[in-house]
Amino acid sequence: MEYEYVHMDDVPRVDLSENDDVPPDHDIRSIDEALGLENVRANVWYIEPGDEISYHAHSEQEEVFYVLEGTFSLKLGRSGETETVEAEPGTWWAAEPMVGHGHRNVGDETGIVLAFGAPAVDDVGLNPHELDE
Repeated sequence: MEYEYVHMDDVPRVDLSENDDVPPDHDIRSIDEALGLENVRANVWYIEPGDEISYHAHSEQEEVFYVLEGTFSLKLGRSGETETVEAEPGTWWAAEPMVGHGHRNVGDETGIVLAFGAPAVDDVGLNPHELDE
């Protein structure tokens, strides 16, 4: 791939309710699949009010997020050293491998978050409370 482009409306919005590993009310647009990316994951998450991406960590993947719409409460940091902050549109945050992170939609509308992760590996979320420092 030398270059690709796609409009958001042309990327299917997928309901993940049949996936046991993801809370039922989350929808996602897989930007990395639409663009044929091999080295980075890129997704747009749709999170309903009160729903969350639970506090977790990855063994290899570094992640960066950007709030497009909505208000979120973020839980960031290693187990026992977490910080909770509010994020609104325009807010970026990141977590390196082995560092916990999660976010809950605390607003009244569907929240939309752009997420990037690299390397593009299947890096299942780990419980930060069970990781060695």
